[in-house]
Amino acid sequence: MPAPDDLIPSLREALQLTPGNLSLRVHLGELLLQQGETGEAEKEFRQALGQSPGHEQARLGLVESFCRQGKTSAALVLLEGWLTQPGAPAKAFLWAARAHLDDGKPAEAEKCYRKALGLDPSLLDPEWEARLHAGAEPAKAMAGREETPVLPEGQALIERPVIDFSDVGGMEKLKEEINLKIIHPIEHPEIYRAYGKKIGGGILLYGPPGCGKTYLARATAGQVKSFFISVGIHDVLNMYLGQSERNLHDIFETARNNTPCVLFFDEVDALAANRTDMRQSAGRQLINQFLSELDGIGTDNEGILVLAATNAPWHLDSAFRRPGRFDRILFVPPPDAAARAEIFRIVLKDKPIEDIDYAKLAKASEGFSGADIKAAVEDAVESKLREAIKAGKPSPLTTKDLLAAAKTARPSAKEWFSTARNYALYSNQGGIYDDILAYLKL
Repeated sequence: MPAPDDLIPSLREALQLTPGNLSLRVHLGELLLQQGETGEAEKEFRQALGQSPGHEQARLGLVESFCRQGKTSAALVLLEGWLTQPGAPAKAFLWAARAHLDDGKPAEAEKCYRKALGLDPSLLDPEWEARLHAGAEPAKAMAGREETPVLPEGQALIERPVIDFSDVGGMEKLKEEINLKIIHPIEHPEIYRAYGKKIGGGILLYGPPGCGKTYLARATAGQVKSFFISVGIHDVLNMYLGQSERNLHDIFETARNNTPCVLFFDEVDALAANRTDMRQSAGRQLINQFLSELDGIGTDNEGILVLAATNAPWHLDSAFRRPGRFDRILFVPPPDAAARAEIFRIVLKDKPIEDIDYAKLAKASEGFSGADIKAAVEDAVESKLREAIKAGKPSPLTTKDLLAAAKTARPSAKEWFSTARNYALYSNQGGIYDDILAYLKL
C-alpha cells in the first residue's frame, strides 16, 4: 500500500476530475492530518462540510484539525451544537474533552471524557486521563449543573453553521434587511434595549424555488455565530392527536434554551396554511399553537430569531403577517446580473478553471436561480469529465464550456412567476406583492 505522502498528489488529481466526490475529499483530509498538514486538512474538511453540512467524518476531521492548530474556540463552537444532538459520536465528546482541557476547563473536560467512554469504552487512554485528572475539579463541584437541552429523538437538530454572508452571492438588499432586524440587535443589544426593542422577531422569505432562501437563513445563523434549527414538515406533523402541537412547542423550547438561535421553518405554508381553507379542526389547532409560540405566550422569545421560507405566500394564514410575528416579508427574486456573476465565482471557487469571463456568464444566465447556475456548472463539469476520460488527462473549465451548458438549461422560475403574477395583479391586498409587480415591471 502506498505511503500517505505518495497518495496525497493522486487524491488531489482525482478531486480535480471529480470535485464533488465527498469520500475522496474526506480521505484526503485524513491523510493530510496524518502528515501533520493541519492547515491543508482544515481546508479539505471545510470544503466537504460545504457539500454536506452533516457529514460526521468531515466534522470530526475539522474538529481535530482545529485542536491540533490550537484553535480551541473554533473547535468548541463546532462541537457545541453537535453534542446536543441525539446520536452524537463518542469521538466528538473525546475531542470536546481535549478542547475543554486546553481551554482551562478541566471539569467540562472530565464530563465530556466520561460521556465518550460511556459510548465507546475502547477510547480509554490512561496517559491522557492522568493529564486530565491532574487538573480536574472534584466530581461534586459538577453536581447540579444543567446540560444544554436536546431535541427529542426524530425531531429537528440543532447546529452551528460554518457559512456566513460572504458565502452568499448577491442579495445585498436582503442582507441589509436581515442585518437591521437580526444581526445588529445581537451585536449591539444595549442600543436596541435603550429604545425598548427586543432582540428577536420574525422574517418571512418568499419567492421562486432555488433562489437561496434556505441558504440565506443558514448563512444568517453563521454570520452571528448563533445556533441554527432547521424545521421541516416531518419534524412537526404527527398522526396522533395533539402530538404535532407538542412537537412544535418542544422545538421552540429548545430554541429558547439555546439563545441566540435562528429558528428556520422551511415550506412554512404547510404548517401555517389559511384556516378558512381547512375542513379539519386538527390543522387549525396546530396553527393556533404556532401563533401562540410566535407570540411567546407564557414565556419569553427574546433571542429567538424566526426565519421562514415559502414558495406560496398566498396560502399563508393572514394572522402570521401581523406585526410581532412575521412582521418583515421579503421577496427573494432570482439573482440579478452582478449576483449571478458572484454565484458563478462561488460555485467555481474550488474547481479547475481558465480565463473565465463572469460578465458573459451572467448575461447568458438571465433569469437563472442560484440552483439553476449550480446545475449548469455541474453539467459543464460532467462534459469535461467525459473529455478527460477519452483524452486520459484533465483540462480546466473555460467560459466556452460554461456558456454551452447555460445555453441548454432553462430558468426554473418561469413557472412560479406565471402563478405569482395572477396573485400580484388580482389579490394584492395591502400591497404585499408589490415587489413581484416591480420585478415583472407591471
